[in-house]
Amino acid sequence: MWHRNGLSLVLLALMAVFLVAQALTGWQVHNEELSQHGAHTLGLLPYLATGHFSSATFENWESEFLQMGMYVLLTVRLRQRGSAESRPFDPSQEKPRVEKGRTPWPVRRGGVWKRLYEHSLAIAFFALFVMSFALHALGSWRAKCDEDRLQGMLPPSFLDHLFSSDFWFESMQNWQSEFLAVLALVVLTIFLRQKDSPQSKPVEAPHSQTGD
Repeated sequence: MWHRNGLSLVLLALMAVFLVAQALTGWQVHNEELSQHGAHTLGLLPYLATGHFSSATFENWESEFLQMGMYVLLTVRLRQRGSAESRPFDPSQEKPRVEKGRTPWPVRRGGVWKRLYEHSLAIAFFALFVMSFALHALGSWRAKCDEDRLQGMLPPSFLDHLFSSDFWFESMQNWQSEFLAVLALVVLTIFLRQKDSPQSKPVEAPHSQTGD
């Protein structure tokens, strides 16, 4: 199991570790804010149901799924000379590798099922993005309402918050950083190498070589 799934297991474990760390540190921060306003502090489990936690969590998930969905689509048509993250310029250099095994059932069924399956990766990422965006918006609104109540102010409506600069500032600061990270990967793989990594060209490859 480890030999076949080591990469996904390690990534899942790292995600879980940092999610727990986020919950614990966020819980402390939120309780400090409540204490400063003379409000009752929360236990860990009640904190996990607050807008403070859900907004911070899904705000980041939202940007990650947007990044990956856009990257999947952009690399279909666009090229970057010399980048390991780009398809080759010459179609003859592309040799899809299909090992022996059972063909996925949507391909066997054909028709609309095959068409959907041909784009299923992008569809999945954008569905996850929409879900995360909605949960971020809801959590951010609840967090804003809690904050305004602590300050004795009238909480905004959901739509007022959705179209506020506060909400979009939360999203934009993550979106731009995600595309910066992808840009760095695309450009750095032109000149730099990491031996044995599938994200890198062979060490001996010239800078002008695109992809593998």
